[in-house]
Amino acid sequence: MTLGMSLPVFTLFHVIISLIGIGSGFIVMFGMLNAKSLPRWTAIFLITTVATSVTGFMFPYEGFKPSYVFGVISLIVLALAIVARYGCHLAGAWRWIYVVSSIIALYLNVFVAIFQSFLKVPALHALAPTGKEPPFAIAQLTVMALFVALGFLAVRKFRLA
Repeated sequence: MTLGMSLPVFTLFHVIISLIGIGSGFIVMFGMLNAKSLPRWTAIFLITTVATSVTGFMFPYEGFKPSYVFGVISLIVLALAIVARYGCHLAGAWRWIYVVSSIIALYLNVFVAIFQSFLKVPALHALAPTGKEPPFAIAQLTVMALFVALGFLAVRKFRLA
């Protein structure tokens, strides 16, 4: 039992908040590309992405996992995004710190979603059973390149009056 839920229910809860974080994150990112702040979507993105990282630590696994590194990095960049957005109100350098940290947090969530897809979707798992095969690497590198390009554009375009 985690948070009073069985492991399958807790896993479903974790997946749902992860998908909400990813979906709202894309809305926020496209808002940035159009110089729109989207305060409600931003709050949903930040809350659900923090919740995704926090609940990721609650699974009953022993030992150190690489996912813990992703979770810690995600929480650090989310803390920066939250401070930049709500504490510093995007003033000065805090604007680009917010954009970059938000894009990194979204990318990390998408990276994990792709990783989990290659583990759990039979057709993808057949292409990359160990996660070291070219299809997995190509998928992750393509997504990383897309996020770098979109992040660069978002930093340039997200300027609020």
